Amino acid sequence: MRILFIGDVVGKTGRTAISEHLPGAIRDWKLDLVIVNGENAAGGFGITEAIYSDFIDAGADAVTLGNHAWNQKEALVFIERAPRLIRPLNFPRHTPGRGAALIDAKNGARALVINAMGRVFMEPLDDPFSAIDRELAACPLVEAADTIVIVAAPAAAGAGVVSYPGVKLDARGYGVVPYLTPYRLNEIALDPKGMPPDVELQTTSQQVAPRQGPVVMLRYPTVKGRPVLIKSRLPNGEPLPFGAQVADSKGNSVGTVTQGGRIYARVGQAEERLTVKWGHADAWACSIYVKLPEQKEDKKMMGFDRLDVPCEMTASPAHSGRRAPANGRPAS
Repeated sequence: MRILFIGDVVGKTGRTAISEHLPGAIRDWKLDLVIVNGENAAGGFGITEAIYSDFIDAGADAVTLGNHAWNQKEALVFIERAPRLIRPLNFPRHTPGRGAALIDAKNGARALVINAMGRVFMEPLDDPFSAIDRELAACPLVEAADTIVIVAAPAAAGAGVVSYPGVKLDARGYGVVPYLTPYRLNEIALDPKGMPPDVELQTTSQQVAPRQGPVVMLRYPTVKGRPVLIKSRLPNGEPLPFGAQVADSKGNSVGTVTQGGRIYARVGQAEERLTVKWGHADAWACSIYVKLPEQKEDKKMMGFDRLDVPCEMTASPAHSGRRAPANGRPAS
């Protein structure tokens, strides 16, 4: 959910900024919930019913107040017919209005908006934290909303979450999935559509059966780099052994040799040296020098690069008369 909170709109200048810029911001940023603090919108002190209506018409979903809530006396009356005008929750009992409201967001979800005022250098009000705890405990959304998952898929920006429309991973690859069912298996599957083409998810689906209340972290490993299909042979012309492990210059596993000595890997830099190891205790090894073709910055990468390069032997058993093994078995 994309939430915008606009703090302390002051006087005519602030109101003009809201009317001129908020509708466009909602459209361009695809905002789901907009909250505006309007306690100083009427000449710097308080709010009027007309100003409240203007904020709502501009796209605000809720308008909050503060210690200047009643500077415009009409607010004591019209707040009762303004369901999205929210004064501080910890005002004295029997104060007109409400300190919290269930709001229908633009994406169809429901959100609880609570307004509480601190007590440092302010009037001696009730404890805001206790008031918030009471409001949360009484909220009908709590049972459904308090079990959530944080998805972590490094660099997988733009990936979606299947069955949760509107949930997208942010620029770092993090996202929040709400409304899990406690004590039952919930499947959280990622949709790679929309991800950068140089990022690959190593797993796309996980299941979790959470208790009620916790925040669960699910990590989805990713591999970042340009995809490349390498066809390589040993110095004697034989294909690389099927199943041999392939690592980059940092020792990270990037792939496995498949049929015909082909390797599908993701390479993190334009020039890289890959190491292929096989045999008992990785006794055999060869090295592949990879140099990727230059890629234009203004073109989105599609597909993968194809290379045909040899694998130079770098390690073999000490017995000089033995050939490189096929499928990990020394030739007799």
